[in-house]
Amino acid sequence: MADWLEPGKKAPAFTLPDDQGNKVKLADLKGKPVVLYFYPRDDTPGCTKEACAFRDRYAELQQVGAQLFGVSADDATSHVKFREKYDLPFPLLTDEKHTMLEKYGAWREKNMYGKKSMGIQRSTYLIDADGKVAKVWKRVQVDGHDQQVIDALKEL
Repeated sequence: MADWLEPGKKAPAFTLPDDQGNKVKLADLKGKPVVLYFYPRDDTPGCTKEACAFRDRYAELQQVGAQLFGVSADDATSHVKFREKYDLPFPLLTDEKHTMLEKYGAWREKNMYGKKSMGIQRSTYLIDADGKVAKVWKRVQVDGHDQQVIDALKEL
């Protein structure tokens, strides 16, 4: 299990498919800030609330030049249904093998009611235009998180 990445470190490279089957490579995103938000599962209450908050603020994210991606271990079919159901304007990346999730420290041991299991810790990374980690939110509380991300983007 990887540790969280710290601000100032180079963001680990990745290539993942999005819900449309396109390959998304971090190297191709340089020049603009990137927001990667890791979430446990499509169409669950907290994940839906978070995705819809980013959807509702998407124009503001674009105004500050940000590229936004949701990342989970769900497959593309699940992502397509989730995006269409909630009219999400940003891509959802699929990491079924947890490769990227592990590199970014989002695949972690969780403890629910005394039962330990591996899963995705809701977390967000802000990567600057040069590909360095600018900010990390490790255990995201959904309420107000969209504003935290926008505020951090404005400080870049």
